[in-house]
Amino acid sequence: MTALLEHLRSHHTPTRLLAALRALVRTDFLWLVFLSALSGVLAGLCVAAMTQATLLAHRLIAPDSGRLSGLASVSPWRVLCVPVAGGLLLGWWQRRLNQQRRRRPVDPIEANALHGGRMSLADSLVVAGQTVLSNGCGASLGLEAGFSQMGSAIASRIGRILRLHRADVRLLVGCGAAGAIGAAFDAPLAGAFYAFELIIGSYAFTLLAPVASATLCALAVTRLAGASLPAVTVAPSDTIPPLAWPLLAVLGVTCAYIGIVLMKSAAQAETLFRQILRQDWLRPALGGLLVGALALISPSVLSSGHMAMRARLVSPPGMELALALLCLKALATVLSIGAGFRGGLFFASLYLGVLAGAVFAGLVAPFAPLPLSLCTVAGMGALATAVIGAPLTMILLALETTHSAGMTASVALAAIAASLTVRRSFGYTFATWRFHLRGENIRSGVDIGWLRALTVAHMMRTETDSLPADEKVETARATLAGWMPRHIVLHDEHNHYQGMVDTTRLMSIQAVPERPLSSLAEARFETLSPETCMADAVAAFERTGRPALAVVDKTGRVMGLLSERYVLRRYAEELERIRRDLAGEKHIRYTPPSRAGSGPHP
Repeated sequence: MTALLEHLRSHHTPTRLLAALRALVRTDFLWLVFLSALSGVLAGLCVAAMTQATLLAHRLIAPDSGRLSGLASVSPWRVLCVPVAGGLLLGWWQRRLNQQRRRRPVDPIEANALHGGRMSLADSLVVAGQTVLSNGCGASLGLEAGFSQMGSAIASRIGRILRLHRADVRLLVGCGAAGAIGAAFDAPLAGAFYAFELIIGSYAFTLLAPVASATLCALAVTRLAGASLPAVTVAPSDTIPPLAWPLLAVLGVTCAYIGIVLMKSAAQAETLFRQILRQDWLRPALGGLLVGALALISPSVLSSGHMAMRARLVSPPGMELALALLCLKALATVLSIGAGFRGGLFFASLYLGVLAGAVFAGLVAPFAPLPLSLCTVAGMGALATAVIGAPLTMILLALETTHSAGMTASVALAAIAASLTVRRSFGYTFATWRFHLRGENIRSGVDIGWLRALTVAHMMRTETDSLPADEKVETARATLAGWMPRHIVLHDEHNHYQGMVDTTRLMSIQAVPERPLSSLAEARFETLSPETCMADAVAAFERTGRPALAVVDKTGRVMGLLSERYVLRRYAEELERIRRDLAGEKHIRYTPPSRAGSGPHP
């Protein structure tokens, strides 16, 4: 603090103040923890503001209550008109954005995986606004996408203003998401491991302090703002029969396939809506009409289903009712995504998991009666794990929800079974599945952007040893008599690439002196372009087996030379840097031991 006050006295302009803060953050890890806590506070404020805005919008459908999914009945004309009106407004909004040719918003996972944590605050405000509009008009999606988007974007902006290192910005993005999710579920441990598993992509002991600070600060803010829900009381199952454990694994596998069907159906619904309506701005209105019609059967399909989930945890439904509600909620969620509403599947998957657990308990009851509450909690954790791909997050959420070690163990078994099943049979979560449909190969928030940022143009050697392809072998030997490069690049009169010659082959007695160099040329059609990323360059060397490749532009003109040895060395250096960042070693300050009064050193 003394150092900060001294900086404040000596720096009077905002630019110098930012430089002073940047220097403090880069030299002292405690200041990074302070920035993480600040990100958590701002994320908590965003959660509280978005929650209150959504509750106000819900009053258009239910004037006497702000929680749609917990209603027993709704007004038919309201539940049909409000989603349609919200869909029209969302469609008009998205059409205006398309006319402005705004770039596609980057979510926290993509930002950390490809862009070093760089997110646009303006684009994130659009995502948050559209999420509130979608959930507020009754679309069957959750607010967690908007929560994590805003929390991460604000943290990213803080890191970019201070020009922090790439690893520090990525950490702040994870802290923002952790604070948002922890505050939304009133579960700080689940929020922290949501960031570790999905946003940051790994866990390190040194990263626990900033992430935990963010979640605790965000939770405190939402509680002070009155935006958190009261704790839910689930009847604990202290005695779990031995036969329940294999059945819980079966429940996890079942929930995994339900999640896979849900994710694939969402993509198919988007295609179906595009085929039915050419006007993209009308699709949300049609989806709102269909969701409203389903809400006439059961209002629990509206919104995220958070209140309905809490009610079913306290009083689990019978098998027939649970199966009907499961089908209705899944259909409403798929229609909402396919129509173009904004939102996430985290909240919805929790409710669907509770219903799937209740159905499973009813199916196995004639053979092996299981506690109904145990199946609903385990199903909640298993299906949410299948959809979002974060088993530890769901295990901790179950612990913070039920406060029961026995039920948490059952959730752990079901969640692990679901995670393994989805990974082996499908390979994607909901977020990564949507990345795959866009052509992005992203499996988590682990930083792979450096592989794309480090291109051949940054690694190649522009000074090449080149000779005309029609020059004779004996002339080339005389030209290179005083200095012998390893590779010779051949070109024509227009500097177009014509192949490469190894000097060992040039100096071989088998090379005919009167013949041109083109007779010795190799790798004539194997080249690299300047835009090629490091991963593709490594694959090219493995495919061709060449120790070096020429770099040419689109017209075939020679631009440089790249060797496999240099690429592999840079690759190893970057991997070591990423390993140090993931392990948190960058934040460990080494203080050499004092030699005063010490004995001789060996």
